[in-house]
This record gives sequence, structure tokens and C-alpha cells, in this order.
Amino acid sequence: MQVYVVGGAVRDALMGRTSSDKDWVLVGATVDQMLAADFTPVGADFPVFLHPRTHEEYALARTERKSGHGYKGFTFHADPSVTLEEDLARRDFTVNAMAMSAAGELIDPFNGIQDLQNKLMRHVSSAFTEDPLRVLRLARFLARFLDFSVAEETMQLCRELRNSGELKHLVPERVYAELNKGMGEEKPSRMLKLIGKLNGWGELASACEVPFSRFDKPDYDRLNGLLNAEDRWVYSLGFFLNPAQIKSLAKAWRLPRDTEDLAVVAANFHEFLVQARFDAVSIGQFLGQVDVYRKPARLQQVHGMIRTLLGDSPMSAFVDAVVAELEQGRYKAFLGDKIASAPAGEHVAQVVANARQAWLNALHSQHF
Repeated sequence: MQVYVVGGAVRDALMGRTSSDKDWVLVGATVDQMLAADFTPVGADFPVFLHPRTHEEYALARTERKSGHGYKGFTFHADPSVTLEEDLARRDFTVNAMAMSAAGELIDPFNGIQDLQNKLMRHVSSAFTEDPLRVLRLARFLARFLDFSVAEETMQLCRELRNSGELKHLVPERVYAELNKGMGEEKPSRMLKLIGKLNGWGELASACEVPFSRFDKPDYDRLNGLLNAEDRWVYSLGFFLNPAQIKSLAKAWRLPRDTEDLAVVAANFHEFLVQARFDAVSIGQFLGQVDVYRKPARLQQVHGMIRTLLGDSPMSAFVDAVVAELEQGRYKAFLGDKIASAPAGEHVAQVVANARQAWLNALHSQHF
């Protein structure tokens, strides 16, 4: 049995970058040997195991054959006769198809070190086109490695993948997972531009409006300037789509509910600022629309992002005051007093509506 570190951990070590985890490949091992050594099997599709102490992933060397659509459409073959080079040959890019032995020997059958030095993303073999997820992986690698380019022959294979219709067979959870990883990288605009260059958005979300197709340079700059993936999603969706379009795309890609809700609040807030009607009644309607009375922190989070991107607005100090009143309980106390002093027989719902508007009128007079 021989054990090798493979893939991204080797690439990152050669680049002088820290790697969050390591993937290991075992050549000459069997499933029975792994179980006897107390490794825990994970996944039903191919033999991958968790180390009993480090919990790092150890996979038996394997080959694969295309047998269906999408990234899951493969039949895997793993046994002690599979060589390390055969295992590395099924990987996506040459810079990810290197291995290192326990003695520190670099195994590089596809000249990954040369492409690493030339800062070039190049496919390992024509089998690249068998897995449509590799287009998204390539795109998010560009968001991380800012000085890398893509080999023209690899771009051609990406075009072939796009034209084949295989991108439509990617499951929504994997589309979101890859895009979300890219959104968390240093420059997500590079990921989005590559997918746009390939005309891939229509394949990834055929029945939905996708905001990235409408981005221009200032929009990409604002996106890159935000500090985390969630804010970047909220900006991309909330500033370019209406609530119905956001919900449609969120359903298509299985976006987290919190991200969807924040994006809808951002869309409503952005539209409200564009309309520029800041009378007390209009503001009251807007605050009800974004459910501020139950979830003030959500509005404050979106407000902070909008303030960062667009600067202060006539609503800035007012939103701060509303959120503070709600979070510190003053609105609740005001409402309780109004309900307690209401005439007998008056409907509570009407009392609440009148009290809420009176509270808003008082705050409005202080800020407008």
C-alpha cells in the first residue's frame, strides 16, 4: 500500500499557500484493509474513508467512465491494480493532478508544475468534457487565483460542454455550492465573467432571470468591494431583480432562505429609495413590507450594505432610529400603553394600526 497527498493541497503547498484540508489517495489498498484499520466509509458511489483520528479523507485509487448526465453520471472502478497515474488522469486541471509521497517526492505526470509556474489553468485530458461541474470549478478558481489565465484549448472544451447541454443536468445544490465558494473568493467578478463569456447563465437557470448577465464594470467593482459571500449574493440579487425574480432564482438554485429573505428586503429597500417618497404613510407601508416590527436586525443589515454601496440617504438616520426603538423595547412599551388605554370595545387591530402610525409620525417629525 502506498499513500500520497493529492490535488489542491499539493498545488497550494507549491504556491506557498495554506490549505484548509488534505486529500489522500491510497494505491494498492482494498476496502477490507481500510475497514480493518478502523477507517470510516463515506459516500455510496466510490470508496472514500475518513481517518480514525484526523478525519481527513482517504480515497482508494480509482478510474471512472462516463455513464450518464451531470457530474454524478460516472461509473467508478477501484481496486489494488489501479495506478497513481491512472487516478490522477481523471482529475480536472493539471495543477490539481499532482501528488506527493510521504518522502516528499513530487509526482507530476501531466506537467502541472509547469502550468503552475506559467499561471495557467489547463485540463488534464479530453475527459474534461464528461463533467459539466468542471466549468464552474474553473470559474471559481479564477476568482481565487487572480493572476491565472485559461488555456485556449481548455476554453474550447468549456464551450463544447456549454453547447452539449450538459450544464442543464447539474443539480441545483451543486450549482449554488460552486457559485457560493466563488462568491467567497477575493474577486468573484472573474468567476461571473467567465460564465458570462461562455453564455452559461441560460443553461444554469433556464427559466429564471439571472442578475449577473446585466452587470457592468461598476457593478463588478461594487461586488468585489463587499466583504463576504452573503452580502455579495444580497447585492447581486437585491439590486438587479425584483422580489418575484429573486424567489424564482432562489428556488432554482436552492439558495439559503436567509439569503433569499435579505435579498428581497434589499430589492424592496432599493426600490423605495428610487421612488423617493419619504412621507410618514409611505414609510409606514415600506416598513410593514419588510416586516421590520418582527425582524429589525434584518433591515439594519441590509441598510448597512446599502449605505456602504450608495452612501447615506434621507432614510439613513430614520432607519437607525426605528431599529433602535424596536430593539430597545420602546416601541413595544408605547404600543402596550395605547392598547391599555383604548376605550372598551375598540378592536385591538385598529388600536395597533393607529398607535403604530402615531409612533411613526412622531419619529418622522424628528428626521424629516
